[in-house]
Amino acid sequence: MNRRSLTSWTSRRSRRGRVRCAAAAAVAVCALAATAVAPHAAASAPPAASRAAELPEHALVGYLHASFANGSGYTRLADVPDSWDIIDLAFGEPTSVTSGDIRFSLCPPVECPGVESEAEFKAAVKAKQQAGKKVLISIGGQNGQVRLTTPQARDTFVASVSSIIDTYGLDGLDIDFEGHSLSLDEGDTDFENPATPVIVHLISALRTLKERYGDDFTLTMAPETFFVQLGHQYYGSGPWGGQDPRAGAYLPVIHALRDDLTLLHVQDYNSGPILGLDGEYHTMGGADFHVAMTDMLLTGFPVAGDPDKVFSALRPEQVAIGMPATPQAGNGHVPPAEVEKALDCLTKGSACGPYTPHGTWPALRGLMAWSVNWDRYGGDEFAATFDRYFG
Repeated sequence: MNRRSLTSWTSRRSRRGRVRCAAAAAVAVCALAATAVAPHAAASAPPAASRAAELPEHALVGYLHASFANGSGYTRLADVPDSWDIIDLAFGEPTSVTSGDIRFSLCPPVECPGVESEAEFKAAVKAKQQAGKKVLISIGGQNGQVRLTTPQARDTFVASVSSIIDTYGLDGLDIDFEGHSLSLDEGDTDFENPATPVIVHLISALRTLKERYGDDFTLTMAPETFFVQLGHQYYGSGPWGGQDPRAGAYLPVIHALRDDLTLLHVQDYNSGPILGLDGEYHTMGGADFHVAMTDMLLTGFPVAGDPDKVFSALRPEQVAIGMPATPQAGNGHVPPAEVEKALDCLTKGSACGPYTPHGTWPALRGLMAWSVNWDRYGGDEFAATFDRYFG
């Protein structure tokens, strides 16, 4: 997730992981030969998961700039509008890339005038929960690179994340690993049986946290398209090496935890062109991109074009669509009419554009936005669109 306004973000292209990912996706798509792959049939439903944390039938997820300011204005947790069902506190970040030691603190008053006290913040968490909302700590973001390279880092991650959850009485955890946090070692080509330490240790850490807190633990993930849908075309460094080892690197994590995963909301923004199940490239800027990217998650797809290695469909109630709340929040913003067209196509089979999805999913969970702050800056238009559509 981008901490800064779009203008500031683009001026820091050489130093920002978000830009590297988006640019790398575009390079991979343009530089390597494209191979159209037939989509995986969506006839068989994925296995039932263990009881997930309860959510509304349709949910709105938003990130709250709790530890920093970036021009969109500070919003106290108590002032987050009731439209938001899951509030992700951005961000918990590591003391170093490989330490696994995650820390979270409220935005300093000098940076965020009006920031609440620790006691007020904790009281706001409880009030939101009493109103039926979920409050999670989101780990990573644009600046928080996390690489669990050793068992010690894994164990430190579990202990430090647990401490944050317990200190603030939170409902769970959101994984927003970006940049170079996840990558696949050369030769690690089977997403169902990963061997790369940073992947294996993250899976183990998340399973431990889920077991520690039980079925009501809310676990969400917010990968970029580079780490998920791009895996349909490229996975890791590839059979001959030379590809970006981060391509598709979230797939083994999502697959291993699909029975424990409450919600996946891929960031359908700041993305390069992505090859869809129709053998065509899809770009940001309209409903079609969101339909094509979401269809891949709900239909399943061959990984790296291999029909024998299929990433199976997720359940629709596990999936939300990630969007920028305003044009300032990130590349790929679409106006409310395009948001509604995407939802109509995916949930009703109507208003579809060039891309025809492989089914209709009225149980699609909802929308995710970067961010609550940017939406308030933009007059709460994104939340209003959600409320109007789902009633």
